[in-house]
Amino acid sequence: MMEEENGALVVQSMIETVNEIASISDYRCAVKKQYCNLARRLKLLTPMLEEIRDSKDSIIPQQTLKALVSLKQALDSAKDLLKFGSEGSKIYMVLEREQIMNKYHEVTAKLEKALSGISYESLDISDEVKEQVELVLSQFRRAKGRVDDTDVELYEDLFSLYNKIDDSAKDLAVLRRLSEKLQLLGIADLTQESLALHEMVAATGGDPGENIEKMSMLLKKIKDFVQTENPNLDAPAREKNLPPSGSGQAFADGSHKTPVIPDDFRCPISLELMKDPVIVSTGQTYERSCIEKWLEGGHDTCPKTLQKLTSAALTPNYVLRSLIAQWCEANGIEPPKRPSSSGSNKTVSTCSPAERTKTEILLHKLASGSLEDQRSAAGEIRLLAKRNADNRVAIAEAGAIPLLVGLLSTPDSRTQEHAITALLNLSICEENKGSIVSAGAVPGIVHVLKKGSMEARENAAATLFSLSVVDENKVTIGSLGAIPPLVTLLSEGTQRGKKDAATALFNLCIYQGNKGKAVRAGVVPTLMRLLTETGGGMIDEALAILAILASHPEGKAIIGAAEAVPVLVEVIRNGSPRNRENAAAVLVHLCSGDQKHLVEAQEHGVMGPLVDLAQNGTDRGKRKAQQLLERISRFFEQQKHTQAQIEAHIQQPQPPTMAHSGDS
Repeated sequence: MMEEENGALVVQSMIETVNEIASISDYRCAVKKQYCNLARRLKLLTPMLEEIRDSKDSIIPQQTLKALVSLKQALDSAKDLLKFGSEGSKIYMVLEREQIMNKYHEVTAKLEKALSGISYESLDISDEVKEQVELVLSQFRRAKGRVDDTDVELYEDLFSLYNKIDDSAKDLAVLRRLSEKLQLLGIADLTQESLALHEMVAATGGDPGENIEKMSMLLKKIKDFVQTENPNLDAPAREKNLPPSGSGQAFADGSHKTPVIPDDFRCPISLELMKDPVIVSTGQTYERSCIEKWLEGGHDTCPKTLQKLTSAALTPNYVLRSLIAQWCEANGIEPPKRPSSSGSNKTVSTCSPAERTKTEILLHKLASGSLEDQRSAAGEIRLLAKRNADNRVAIAEAGAIPLLVGLLSTPDSRTQEHAITALLNLSICEENKGSIVSAGAVPGIVHVLKKGSMEARENAAATLFSLSVVDENKVTIGSLGAIPPLVTLLSEGTQRGKKDAATALFNLCIYQGNKGKAVRAGVVPTLMRLLTETGGGMIDEALAILAILASHPEGKAIIGAAEAVPVLVEVIRNGSPRNRENAAAVLVHLCSGDQKHLVEAQEHGVMGPLVDLAQNGTDRGKRKAQQLLERISRFFEQQKHTQAQIEAHIQQPQPPTMAHSGDS
């Protein structure tokens, strides 16, 4: 029993680790290609881990459990590597790329070794999942030791500035290239890079060494260049702090430039002019929002001195704030606004106060009993949520999601369309996906999918697809009855409706427990019809879903009974590369343990197309074609052998029969 519990804990921990990896949104330019590939491969392990977790045979053999523990350790190393690739210093990753890539190859080697050590035959997982893991393993083997080209110009630009001490030697063209290639173009980018370097200092235990100190100086050069080139940066601290027209420092050519901010007035973390300076227990001063972010990250040290903080108390530095205000006035810059004394100073989005007020007014309308107000407010929120990511965060934080969910059941079709589309737009933000499901939205979305206008039904399907990107949401959505109305929309919707329904069904059926629900909802006959419709434009989607469902026993039986073999053979003969691959994948499942389908495929002339696919198809298509060719060859060899035995038996001389002698 203890062994069973340990195995379940190890597998669940790995699922959570892969989910964490999947949630990482982007990687630094220096490692983007390699790290994106690594993350993509690791996400492909999720079906295997879920099938092991959900297996009826819950006892994992001791040797296999040891191999899974090794895989868990390798996944933990990969997660740490990928998190650093997403959050670490951009400058460091370019200058120390060789060291970074050595670590990358070390981690991929650990993953390859761990995956190779697992006995997949001892695990209760499907053939499709085994093939997927084999694909991942082969990709790791091919990638071993591979070195991709680096951006030589980027490295040389950074290195040239890195080794210059004299500021007058700055090369503006080099700085411009660096800020663009490293995507250090705004205050948010520069602050994040500064925090990343501070994190590295903290990790050294207070002894950053010369390299990181020089990187910090390099960042300061880039920041000064960016601020000089773009005085109207997108930082709240600078929105009101720019020289008004006709003021500031005039130069000989008549231009006006923002004066250089004294170092004492800059936050050591963001390198930006402080608007709310606060003192920590070590006596150092920081911008309040920056030091709060540092402390919220779990740090208990002073970023500048690395001394341990005796308390988390932040004391306003009124003297420095006054000096900053005097300097601003002397240089024609409006002094920073004092923060409001009520509420938290934490910035939740960069929406202006006017935009936040507008959102609050719209929310009051949503909550009102006036149908007209609700309709207009939902329509405006729909448009605001579509406009940009910051609006999506601000609208959700203001509390709009539960109010929009409540409007999904309204009898007014236009209000319902606005509400479901607003939720669709809000769901684009990863953080909002969980909030939407937690607010009980799925039953309301299913109601719209069944009863709404065609536009509302299409957007409901698209919302379910967006939410189902999160693995646990696949289970929730499937269990709350979403699959049958999606199948209905797939059958009778507009072209766009069919596409939305298909993408949602494909995503949901990645979870094994939803495959049977889709089959029982009648999806297979609908897919077969879409597969054979002339000019229907749904062949890609239909085959992709069939390839997933064919690995399920019920799916395999229904597809086989739907006379799919001739259609699949025709796709293998004349389809696109991806469709040929998926058609072959379906046929592999149908022919597994069923000789009738093998004979039928051979009678419809599958051999020639399979030979061509094995030579010229996608990697997966080649594997599927080879499997089918081997099965067909084995089957007909057995047939010949059996026929030869029968013929040999017939040709054997028969013993003479004894004649009965009668009385003469």
